[in-house]
Amino acid sequence: MAGQLARSVEEFLAHLRVERTLSDNTVGAYRRDLTRYVDFLQARGRSAAGQITTQDVSSFVHALRTGSDGGSLLAARSVSRVISAVRSWHRFLHAEGLTSDDVAAEVSPPAPKAALPKVLSIDQISDLIAHAAVGEEPLDRRDAAFLEFLYGTGARVSEACELAVDDLDFEDRAVRLFGKGRKERIVPMGQALIDALGDYLTRARPQLSAAGRGAAVVFLNAWGKPLTRQAAGAIVRRHAEAIGLPGPVTPHMLRHSYATHLLSGGADVRIVQELLGHADVATTQIYTHVSIDHLREVYATSHPRAHFRGPSDLSVG
Repeated sequence: MAGQLARSVEEFLAHLRVERTLSDNTVGAYRRDLTRYVDFLQARGRSAAGQITTQDVSSFVHALRTGSDGGSLLAARSVSRVISAVRSWHRFLHAEGLTSDDVAAEVSPPAPKAALPKVLSIDQISDLIAHAAVGEEPLDRRDAAFLEFLYGTGARVSEACELAVDDLDFEDRAVRLFGKGRKERIVPMGQALIDALGDYLTRARPQLSAAGRGAAVVFLNAWGKPLTRQAAGAIVRRHAEAIGLPGPVTPHMLRHSYATHLLSGGADVRIVQELLGHADVATTQIYTHVSIDHLREVYATSHPRAHFRGPSDLSVG
């Protein structure tokens, strides 16, 4: 990716970082998607933003679905993500006066199939955390606290990895999390999480911190440095595999489980939205799926005509 188009992309990425305060991970995803788009445009002879047409954008959508641009074939959900980045870039170009029209405004990505999030049962969560809590070494205590934190707060893995010690408030039994765009929210902590964090902070973290340079974050690796997202994923995966959970199990599945279990327990979807840090309640509503067993249980105990009769009640004559 080079030339005027590449410079326009860099200006847009800087805008995302500075004006919209998006995380490095999100900006990196925009960069990857727009790099493929610019490569596609340059192969079609486009060297400046003003040369791009609506047909170019539509052809790019087709290329994403077929791989005709030499790139990998993408599923509908991934195509939607890439086209969202393309449309955002074109809106930026038009707003900055770099193009006379927003040529991507009328191009719609294919509608992705709504996939239900994968969740763990309460028993599976308990077994996962219990496995980590068996060990006495600093990293064992860290793993137990980390898993409790992911499930006990519904935090995104990036929020957990970046959590500062000062963001924990044991007196108010709450934690301050910074979500997308550094948006702040307060999430309550339960007793199991408070106990696990207390054990880790007093009996393990000082030893881990001594190996590094005194990082201010809560969760540290063996060298006293902040956990990376990759290391966080490895922690969850290792303990899940050890107890035979069907995989792959990821940190985000604990967030899914947190939301689903709250809703299954009767929590209001708007409250769960606030706890998760979702800007739109529609994002939260995907978690309103619950097991058929739970639905039957609620129906059987709540509906006045749901009481099933025994075999003797069905006899005739």
